[in-house]
Amino acid sequence: MLKNLSTRSTEPELMDDFKGDVNALKIVFDDINSVNRLLGGNGITIKAISELIKEFPKESYTIVDMGCGDGTMLRKVATFFRNRKMEVRCIGIDLNADALKIAEKESKDFPEIQYLNRDILSFQPEDISCDILLCTLTTHHFTDKDIPVFLKQFVKLTSVGVVINDLQRSVLAYYLFKLFSVIFIKTKTAKIDGLISISKGFVKSDFQAYSKEIPDRKHQIKWKWAFRYAWIMKVNR
Repeated sequence: MLKNLSTRSTEPELMDDFKGDVNALKIVFDDINSVNRLLGGNGITIKAISELIKEFPKESYTIVDMGCGDGTMLRKVATFFRNRKMEVRCIGIDLNADALKIAEKESKDFPEIQYLNRDILSFQPEDISCDILLCTLTTHHFTDKDIPVFLKQFVKLTSVGVVINDLQRSVLAYYLFKLFSVIFIKTKTAKIDGLISISKGFVKSDFQAYSKEIPDRKHQIKWKWAFRYAWIMKVNR
């Protein structure tokens, strides 16, 4: 019998309460990063940033990554701006102190990146206002009840836009990931959490429903390979 994915799962992921040490956590992040590299997941966020800065040109940008993990996404963002000789300030926010230890170590050659061990909901705009806020593979960790709370905070902190990059909830994606993980994923945690993450992912109508909570932004929701959605919320000009 096929997995029932008609509604979002509420099952917790192992990474939500990781029991290993920093070294074990880094191995899992390496596994996750390998998957994103093979499937081009981070490129979706970079392309969305590129679209926003073309539409909203500025001399410099401040970009916040909510749920930054080991900082891989922000290092790609920093490299993107370096390659274009544009000034950027990157701020990674995460509740996992061990993840931020890894992020800081891996980002030693990126002085434009800083990390904060804080709850995004605790910030006021004067504390951490930014141009663009990123939320890559983090939204699915929230419940349907909590997502609108976070979205409203995201738009409150941004002057240009919000980029959400997350998983499609799909039976096909679920079983393809099972096959993919046999060959390409080493850690048990990444294999288990990958399936849970897909079952906690979204269909387009989910994002469309959430977008109604943010009526003062322009919403662009597009399906992307491999089984992702890119949701861009832009300010009205």
